[in-house]
Amino acid sequence: MLSPAKPLSANTQMAVDDTDAGKAIEKMGAAFSLWAVRPNASNLSLDRPLHAAMARFTAGVSPAALSQAYVDWLQHFLFSPDKQIDLLEKAVGQWVRFFQYCLHASADPNCTRCIEPLLQDNRFRAEAWQRWPFNTIYQGFLLSQEWWHGATTGVDGVSRHHEDVVSFVTRQFLDVFSPVNFPLTNPAVLDTAVKHGGMNFIRGATNFYEDWRRLLTGEKPVGADAYQVGRNVAVTPGKVVFRNRLIELIQYEPITKKVYAEPILIVPAWIMKYYILDLSPDNSLVKYLTQQGFTVFMISWKNPTKEDRDLSLADYTTLGVGAALDAVERIVPNPKVHAVGYCLGGTLLSTVAAAMARDGDDRLKSVTLLAAQTDFSEAGELMLFIDEAQVSFLEDMMADQGVLDTKQMAGAFQLLRSNDLIWSMMVHSYLMGERPQMIDLMAWNADATRMPYRMHSEYLRRFFLNNDLAGGRYEVSGRPISLRDIHIPIFAVSTLTDHVAPWRSVYKIQMLTHADVTFVLSNGGHNAGVVNPPGYPHRHHQIATHKEVETYIDPDAWQKAAVHHEGSWWPCWRDWLVKQSSEQTPPPQMAGGHRPLADAPGTYVFEP
Repeated sequence: MLSPAKPLSANTQMAVDDTDAGKAIEKMGAAFSLWAVRPNASNLSLDRPLHAAMARFTAGVSPAALSQAYVDWLQHFLFSPDKQIDLLEKAVGQWVRFFQYCLHASADPNCTRCIEPLLQDNRFRAEAWQRWPFNTIYQGFLLSQEWWHGATTGVDGVSRHHEDVVSFVTRQFLDVFSPVNFPLTNPAVLDTAVKHGGMNFIRGATNFYEDWRRLLTGEKPVGADAYQVGRNVAVTPGKVVFRNRLIELIQYEPITKKVYAEPILIVPAWIMKYYILDLSPDNSLVKYLTQQGFTVFMISWKNPTKEDRDLSLADYTTLGVGAALDAVERIVPNPKVHAVGYCLGGTLLSTVAAAMARDGDDRLKSVTLLAAQTDFSEAGELMLFIDEAQVSFLEDMMADQGVLDTKQMAGAFQLLRSNDLIWSMMVHSYLMGERPQMIDLMAWNADATRMPYRMHSEYLRRFFLNNDLAGGRYEVSGRPISLRDIHIPIFAVSTLTDHVAPWRSVYKIQMLTHADVTFVLSNGGHNAGVVNPPGYPHRHHQIATHKEVETYIDPDAWQKAAVHHEGSWWPCWRDWLVKQSSEQTPPPQMAGGHRPLADAPGTYVFEP
């Protein structure tokens, strides 16, 4: 079994803190386990310090990975005369169209534009951009972007990965020079300056200084202090009922007089704090589940430091999900468990479920995966940062630090949506002098965590780079596991505009298991599509169940056929959980009758 139930001991027990247990042994093994990830580490006494120093100037991006991509593109481009001629013809055609547009626009600003922004590009939607000369400025910029996209894609012989990297990086470079980002070419900024007598620039300078100061001192962004963990976010009543060196397990107090017999265990991602699923009371998934009559347990991951550098994926499996399952079983001993995994937590839960199925451990009643991938062959734009050169560079940086730092991790995610998360914020804060309103989800997003060196290296290599989980090569307890061994019902949620776990990638769970899979496609992104309480406007989703015995349906066909629903997907999930549950019973005792270790939200969530 993955983590069989065992008698209570000094290191694994209910309501007892075992954080200090085994530290002597860990210190003895720390010098050796560092080399386990990279067998030839003894030959890297110069390489790693050099690469770590370079990473401080490149924000963790490997210069070798970028140069490989651009050399691949440039070599093939130089030997592609047909492509060069095509681009030359395209440039001439664009100049002719642009010149004609400028002539017409000077007389009629509402004339037909020569190029339309992409659907996801909202920079030039405002009416002010249709005034002359701003309409000609942004049209010229979009034509330039279109030309460079054509130049960096469709070159015969360039690898798909290198093409994606070159196209992405070139787009990021061009976005720096967008007319939106400069006061003299942004009509909204000029209008604001005229209206306020230029005071917007004074406020913007003040905002810039404040942000710069907070960045240097490590303080949270302006407005985030309004959301305090345990005061107005993460306030659902509960108790910490188990703790080890990696997790605290929170049991939430029941609200209803009776609860469904099967408890729910939630495995959140450890890339951020757990409380995204217990934000403000009006959008807390935990509170919603307790109101519906479920007993809820939540894992709260420890924020690792450099002393935790040798924590492995196996530790996250056994000390994390395995230990939590054992603890839940001791508090609610008879029924099986509804297991829920979010993002990385869902990937980890999938491996645990497959290992349990392989070993005949039947403690799981169902599995719910929220924006979680199990096949990483099409893992979206995050794959731009994942190749052998980049992973090796990150490993050297993490080996020097012991962890992947929060700023380095956040930078990669911000680049994926730079127009929304970087440039738009800078324009509003520094040019318009307007602070965006802080909300609980944004405050949570600023409460990042670190990633242990060994675990993150294994995660990048075994899941992203090698796709071992989907390929049946991932090992748990020394033996490979297969997702095909999972037969219990699965509820999988994906979101339309997810840049972290693209919905077509999440959809592949239907191919990889022998289970009945109820699949949901919700509007929104990776976080907002999951934090999706009933009663909020502009929410909708599609849902359909694919039986184990039915033939495969591709994602596009599924999207055309699946039933549309207005509103949140949470009630659909509640109904599904009720169908998978048995009778209602009196709520179980908090901590199984033992003395709890602490009140929710616990102590690990407060670790900086």
